[in-house]
Amino acid sequence: MLRLTIVFHACVGSALLLGCLVGGETQRAAQAAAADEPATVLQEVLIAACAQDSKQFSDELTARNADAFRQMTPAAQTTFLKRFVLLDKAGKPRSSSDASGVLTVFCETPEITSQMQIGKPEVRDNLAYLPLVVKDASDTADANTRHVIMGLVRENGQWKLLSLGLLLLDLPTLGEEWDRAEIQANEKSAVLSMKELADAIEKYRVAFTHLPDTLTVLGPSRKAPAQADKAGLVSDQLAAGRKDGYSFRYVIVGANTSGAPAKYELAAIPAEYGRTGMRSFFRDSNGVLHAGDHQGAVGGLSDPKVE
Repeated sequence: MLRLTIVFHACVGSALLLGCLVGGETQRAAQAAAADEPATVLQEVLIAACAQDSKQFSDELTARNADAFRQMTPAAQTTFLKRFVLLDKAGKPRSSSDASGVLTVFCETPEITSQMQIGKPEVRDNLAYLPLVVKDASDTADANTRHVIMGLVRENGQWKLLSLGLLLLDLPTLGEEWDRAEIQANEKSAVLSMKELADAIEKYRVAFTHLPDTLTVLGPSRKAPAQADKAGLVSDQLAAGRKDGYSFRYVIVGANTSGAPAKYELAAIPAEYGRTGMRSFFRDSNGVLHAGDHQGAVGGLSDPKVE
């Protein structure tokens, strides 16, 4: 009733009421149709990728790829979106259209603005192919311009992203490949983090003549000089015991926490076994690093040594 009253006041005279209502419905139908045009859908895809908006981006994928994308780790999702718009960080997206209706999406970062122009789609039944021209917006000579054909498929009445050039998006397979690559990177990072924590613990021992009670006290300090409860020796992440897909644990060996004889053990465990890491790492009280696959559990002395 409220909607009809508003429409009535917008139309002068009862004879025009029906025409106004019909015109309003026609306009809304036209807007809905335009929103589902292949070029408009691709525009939304590029905007989401530029802003690294994983939720919006997954909404524009086929059901199979959307499920696989949502199951990727946040780091893998971010990597994919970066590669999609060929930028190393999230940007500020904006779009425009010229007099002929050609859409252009700009992705602005502090270092560069990427310009992506969407050409006229070629529609074949339930498939649509759109030429995409990608370049640096400041490149007036088109020296590094890239031309790609983007593919969309109509799924349940809506256009969804299907391919980049001749490469079909197969995110389930791609996700597995990226998980393996991320696991290798995370395991290398875990080893470096263990060494960083060990160095910080020894520096803390020298500065305050006893071992730290927890990793938290090793974290950044806003005061100078550093205090025993905020020594400023590691990052917030490591002080919280979590970095690059691994969780870190610190245990003092024995009841005596003062003096040189006091010892400790460190452990690094995959935060999500099989996705962020496979091996568990263990630094024994003598400073020897071990590693083994424990299905996400803590490692131990019996694991092989890491050279």
